[in-house]
Amino acid sequence: MADPFALRALLGPRAALCRRAITGEHGVSLPPLIDHHVHLHLIDADLLAPAGISGVVDLGGDPVVLARREKDGIPRVAYAGSFLTAVGGYPVGRPWAPPEISREISDPSTHPGVPGGAATAVDEQASFGASVIKVALNSADGPVLDAAALGAIVASARERGLPVVAHVQGDGMPQVALDAGVDVLAHTPFTEAVGRTLTRHAVRAGQLWISTLAIHRDDPQAAELARVNLAGFAAAGGRVLYGTDLGNGELPVGVNADEVAALDGAGVRGEALIDAMADPWPATAAPSGISTFVPGPPPTVLDEVAAWIAGATVVPTEELVHDEH
Repeated sequence: MADPFALRALLGPRAALCRRAITGEHGVSLPPLIDHHVHLHLIDADLLAPAGISGVVDLGGDPVVLARREKDGIPRVAYAGSFLTAVGGYPVGRPWAPPEISREISDPSTHPGVPGGAATAVDEQASFGASVIKVALNSADGPVLDAAALGAIVASARERGLPVVAHVQGDGMPQVALDAGVDVLAHTPFTEAVGRTLTRHAVRAGQLWISTLAIHRDDPQAAELARVNLAGFAAAGGRVLYGTDLGNGELPVGVNADEVAALDGAGVRGEALIDAMADPWPATAAPSGISTFVPGPPPTVLDEVAAWIAGATVVPTEELVHDEH
């Protein structure tokens, strides 16, 4: 019989031995798992819950379509709406990015209703129910927002109580995001080694980093830069969020064992891994009434966790009977 104390020592206090009351199947319960970086228009969202994902954060989609989604469905969906970007900036014109998912900022105005204005774009996303605002800072692939426009976006989002997430790519972009007060990086920085000073300042500022390590599977240099950067951020006390950039290439829909293994390789292991995967951000509380269930024997060492947790599924919490012993 599995040892519940050993399980909690391995994965933290929110992991518990249990069985499903309907089927009698034994396994482990975990809190609801969230993928903090997806693009729903590029995937079949119906496949997420059977494969272990209870909630997602869409970081770039059509705000009208996203606003029409069922609010209480599974997975639970939070979203940014459109990318806010410079005129001609990323991802404008990309084959995967229909025009509806980008707003080009041509005026740093913080006044409402200004065509191409920063506040106008923020107000539009908020009016469609956005929980976060997404900006593109990709100097490697086109023009980027200047300091005035970026500052206006951050200020307008602050007025609405919305965090700002940035896609940062290219030399110096992590520093630009930090200086502007960006709350979250949509990807662990992967085009430069950010160094201890920036990492320390990011942690002090309370910045969050979404992992997305496994998207670099075909680029060893980017993969290693991202791993080292995330390892330093996590070791310094930074808050890491599990995210896959689902929709970006051939990624599995559901819990991604490669992303989990990459997080493990960056030192985000055990209880820290569960915290990154179950963090309710941008909400303050986890989805209610649902849990993660991983059938079968639990892992006994950390090296087994990635393959094991890929077998997760989402079930109603009321189905699970916990082992009290």
